[in-house]
Amino acid sequence: MTLLDLLRRSTEKFATRTALLADDQSVTYGELWESVGQLGTTLRHLGVKPGERIGIMLPNIPAFVQAYFGILAAGATVVPFNILYKPEELHFLIEDAAIQRVLTSRVFQANLREAAQRLPYPLQVIPMDVPEMGILDAVSQTPTGNPPKINPGDVAVCLYTSGTTGRPRGALLTHKNLMSNIASFHQIAPCDERDIFLCVLPLFHSFAATVLMLFPLSLGAGVVLESRFVPEQTLRSMATKKATILCAVPSMYAVWCQLSPFELDLSSVRLGISGGAPLPIEVLHRFEARYGISIYEGYGLTEAAPVLTENPLFGPRKVGSVGKPLPEVELRVVDAAGRDVLPGEVGEIVARGPNIMLGYLNQPEVTAEVLRDGWLYTGDMGRRDTDGYFYIVDRKKDLIIVGGLNVYPREVEEVLVTHPAVAEVAVVGVPDPTRGEAPKAYVVVGPGATISKRELLRFVRSRLASFKVPRDVEFCQSLPRTFSGKVLRQELRPPARA
Repeated sequence: MTLLDLLRRSTEKFATRTALLADDQSVTYGELWESVGQLGTTLRHLGVKPGERIGIMLPNIPAFVQAYFGILAAGATVVPFNILYKPEELHFLIEDAAIQRVLTSRVFQANLREAAQRLPYPLQVIPMDVPEMGILDAVSQTPTGNPPKINPGDVAVCLYTSGTTGRPRGALLTHKNLMSNIASFHQIAPCDERDIFLCVLPLFHSFAATVLMLFPLSLGAGVVLESRFVPEQTLRSMATKKATILCAVPSMYAVWCQLSPFELDLSSVRLGISGGAPLPIEVLHRFEARYGISIYEGYGLTEAAPVLTENPLFGPRKVGSVGKPLPEVELRVVDAAGRDVLPGEVGEIVARGPNIMLGYLNQPEVTAEVLRDGWLYTGDMGRRDTDGYFYIVDRKKDLIIVGGLNVYPREVEEVLVTHPAVAEVAVVGVPDPTRGEAPKAYVVVGPGATISKRELLRFVRSRLASFKVPRDVEFCQSLPRTFSGKVLRQELRPPARA
């Protein structure tokens, strides 16, 4: 099956059921499928060729979903853009993926046109929300046609990584990669057409695209689209629209914990899922105590379509772990030589399965670096317990070596965030004249709370070995993050000396 088969199958079963909800807009499966077919035909009439890469720059609105599947219906490849990107960043993506057309909103047209100024070819910027100027007018005039032949092995999406380590890289994911991930996730997530998923995570990100768009649409379920994360408003939307499944990144759960008390009925919500970054255990406990919603943490990468593990929903949950590998997914923990380490020992997590990407666009050397002997080397350090549950320790590149001893930032962060005055924290390595490196903590204090640097360091010293204690603490208003919630540690580290 392909992703188009997925949507067609759900439409045949649930044509009149609501697929998408956004503000006061509602789209049924039948309406969605009709618009997808029309858009696919129109794109072919505009000259789109099979395999051509087409950009999408849209927020979480129904037009994003229509554009995503419409591009697939034209036999082309979807390339989602981060809506926060500036012209220089957009120029890189457009040129790297050789994109000639972008489906967008008039809000982003100026940035896209500026990004296209230095291209060696013209860029067609197609607004989806201005019918008299854009493609939607052509859609209404174009009869629906049969989509081209699409094979499961064809590239469906080129998903650019968030770029926390330099320039983003385009991960090439096939229909088969994504369909296998959806099927595997369904085996551990007992959800069906009665569920309503809240989607406030950006659809241009792999987590939201698979878990909050493709997965619910494969079930015939409903998706509530929130275009912006406004903490209290998002919770109220969950309550009024009777959402049953909540998916968010750790920073969102942390913010919800900090809201002033207010009345809200979230009894419809069956569970919360956390991914995108490690979830501090203290944040999990605070959220569950306040809202009565259990959080199940998982783990994945864009390169894996993206889900690799999940704590079994409605099954044995181990707090602090990211759960077990999905069916069809194999995970190992290996040392620097690629040999398996014993349970409980820390090593790099490597993955294998039908969900693993083909490789990076235009990056054969980097592809060969991360895809070795059929295994994806994730760059994440972790361990496995004797029950087969995995624990993420930290990113390999974030390891701090203090006088020859390993310090994992997450371990220090987990201690710091247990202090009642601390809302969020990030720990990075900074140069130290005697020990080579030393930890430094960047701390966001909770609303109305106060604490001194000395108090906080004393708190950490009572709980960690001295070499793990931060050399310094810097208080800040917020932490730099990607749109998906990952802390941009490179913005916190001091610049390297020449």
